[in-house]
This record gives sequence, structure tokens and C-alpha cells, in this order.
Amino acid sequence: MPAKAIAAALSSVLLAGALAACGGDGGSGDGALTVWTEENLPDRMAVQKSIAAGFTQRTGIEVNLVGVAEDQFSQVVTAAAAAGKLPDVVGALPLAGVRELEAADLLDTETPGRIVDALGREGFTRRALDLNTAQGRLLAVPSDAWAQLILYRKDLFAEAGLEPPDTFERLERAAAKLDDGDLAGITLAVSARDSFTAQSFEHVALANGCQMIDRGGGVGLAGPQCVRAFQFYADLARNHSVPGEQDVDSTRATYFAGRAAMTIWSSFILDELAGLRKDAPPSCAECRDDPEFLAENTGVVTALKGPDGTAPAQYGEIVSWAVTRDANRDAAQSFVSYMMSDGYQRWLGMAPEGKFPVRTGFADIWEKLPAGVDDRRPLADVYPAPVLDALRTSPETFARWGIPQGQGELVGAAMGELPVPKALSAVVDGTLTPPQAADQARRDVEAIKRGLRQ
Repeated sequence: MPAKAIAAALSSVLLAGALAACGGDGGSGDGALTVWTEENLPDRMAVQKSIAAGFTQRTGIEVNLVGVAEDQFSQVVTAAAAAGKLPDVVGALPLAGVRELEAADLLDTETPGRIVDALGREGFTRRALDLNTAQGRLLAVPSDAWAQLILYRKDLFAEAGLEPPDTFERLERAAAKLDDGDLAGITLAVSARDSFTAQSFEHVALANGCQMIDRGGGVGLAGPQCVRAFQFYADLARNHSVPGEQDVDSTRATYFAGRAAMTIWSSFILDELAGLRKDAPPSCAECRDDPEFLAENTGVVTALKGPDGTAPAQYGEIVSWAVTRDANRDAAQSFVSYMMSDGYQRWLGMAPEGKFPVRTGFADIWEKLPAGVDDRRPLADVYPAPVLDALRTSPETFARWGIPQGQGELVGAAMGELPVPKALSAVVDGTLTPPQAADQARRDVEAIKRGLRQ
């Protein structure tokens, strides 16, 4: 069967299963609560089912838990809305997904505020609430976060007398000084077909004040801050990174092999960096005798600042609990409140390296939760306190293209079509200049935006 036919068949199966789980007219037709979750890996589904069982035992409310793949969510939720079979609650929903539901008028925008107020608004990270707020209303209950990071070799930086790479200037200086042929100054994603390239570039662009949406609501990627970001990233990739079309896997492999002094990667790398996963172990020469060598000698920069940026910023993702417009509101409120209190520790424990708590009272518990797959150890047993402090506070400096402007649907569509990585890759290979690439990205995003209106 051709690949497209297989994908279509899988989509149909997923769609049918999700709609069947929703029961009758809106929410759960049998009186149970239907919950969709984008944490759909088998081991994580097992944990969530166990947490849901505890909720049922506490309240008597049955929960139908349905795993939905992130790349299928738009299709499935559109069909569910058309059939009048929306779930009551959607969990692990990224910021763009929340805004997509908002744009389609599928959200209950009253219940999230009641949940957060009851739990204590002061106990949530302010930035997580802000990114989920529109016109004074909380659209969803923020749950947890992962961060894009600059990882750097502390030992090599110390030997060279270099400062942590928390500005464009310091990052470029370190990449140039440590690049010696055998060691790349940095390894960067440049693949035009990889969403990881989009995330890595957005991290750098946000630091320089580059925004996808300008103050007038138009696409602003061709502005001087963005042109400089294209120039900076491309210069690093051409002059101080590893040759070839680097992507999410090759950048990690290069850093793990000890062949790069820096990389930009998400916090999901932290358990692998500590040697807690057999499928992606550190392979540097020193790592053979000490599997934790890289973890012990890696520093972390969260927020970066460019010369045109007004404040340090970083790319990060907040995932949230959304309540739909057709939900059984009382039951949905009870369930989400449970997941954010009694069930919260087990939820975070599914992957602590990629689930920073946005409830501030859980910070000490979080760092003690075992991370990893084949070997499980608390992050606090591997990483020093300054690294953990930087990670837990990183959501306060999160920024995102398009989300504050309510353009989550556009953000999701752009991540699917990848206009920015395509333009960036063309700068790296010399096909386009930075101004040309920025303008091409602007035009391509404008075309995507026009298509959403049709």
C-alpha cells in the first residue's frame, strides 16, 4: 500500500476511534467524561489511565481516555465538532492547539479561570498564564513546560576563558574560538524539512526581537531584527557548525560524540545526556569510562539576548488542559483540578526532563522525580543546583511567535509547511541572502495565512 494510502487509513482509524469514544451528543453520552490526550505513547497512556482510575475512585466519575497524535489533532477535532462529539477535556495541548480551538469557538473560557482561582492563581507561573490568556480570559489551564536550551561544554569554556553563551556576541565569540577542525564551535539544525530547525531558529530570532506577527497584525518576518537573526544563525551554521543538512538527530549525535562545543536542543535531551537511555547514549571518548561526563561538564543557557532584543528570551512550549464548549463543566472542572493537584506529581513524573511544573509549589518535588528510560534517576542526582534552578525558572522567559497575537492556527500551519526552515536553509547553502530569505519567509507565511481564511 502506498505511503499516502497508509497515512490516510491510519487517520481514518484514529478519527473513528476518537469519535466513538466521545459517545453521543457532545462530551460523553453515557455520563462518563471523555478526555483526549496528546501524551499518547503507550507507557504514558498507562500512567494516565492509572491516574484517571484514582480520580474515578475519588469521585465516582468514569473517564474515557483517548490518545490523539499531535499531528492528527486538527483533523480529528474538526470532525468531532462537525459531528457534535467533542470531548469534554483535551490534555497536553500545546499553545498553538489552544489558540486553534479558540479560533474555532470550541473552548469553554470560563471553567479554566475557576480552576486556577480555586487552586491559587499566585501558585502558577505568570508567563504560563499570560500565554494562555486572550482578552482577559484564561483559555486553558497551563500544566507543564519544556524549554529550548543552549547547551555548552563548561570545561572547554573554562579552559578558553569564555563566558556562558547568553548573548549573540558571546555565543559567536565562543563558536569561533573553540572551532578548531576536530571540534565544531556549535552544531545547529539547518534541515529544511525538520520542525526542529524552526524551533531552534525561533529561539534565536525571539532573542533578537524578531516577531512573526508585527504590531499591526501583519506578517513581520522581513524586518531588520529578523534579517539579523537569519544572518547570525546562517553564519554560525556555515562557519562554525558541522557541514551538511544537520537535523534533530545529527545535532544530538554530534554533541554526544564530543565533536561540538555547543548545541541548541530541547530539555528532552537531559535524560539522554545523563546516559539514562540506551537508544541514544553519549559516545564521547571520556564517556566510555564515565557515562555522566557530558552531563557533569555541560552548562545550560535558557534565555538568549540579541543586539536588537529588548530582553533575554527563549522558545518554550506550555502544554495545557482545555475544556471544550460542550463539556460537562462540573465534571471537567473536577477532573482537571485533580490532575493539577493529587495527580500532578505522577503526571510530571512521566518525563520530568520535558515537564517543568508551572505550579511553583511543585519545584522541589519535580527535581526528585526519576527521569530516564532504561535507567531512572532524579535530575537532582545528575545535574547541579544552578542548572535545575535555570530550568525550573525558564518558563518566565518563554516567548512565542504568533501566540500572544492570537495566531495559533497560523503558527500550527506554518510548523506544518516549514517556510522559515526552507528560507534559512537557502541562506546556509548560499542560494539566498539573509534579506531575501526573510522576505521569502514573509511571503510564504502570508500565503499560508490567506489559505486559512478560505
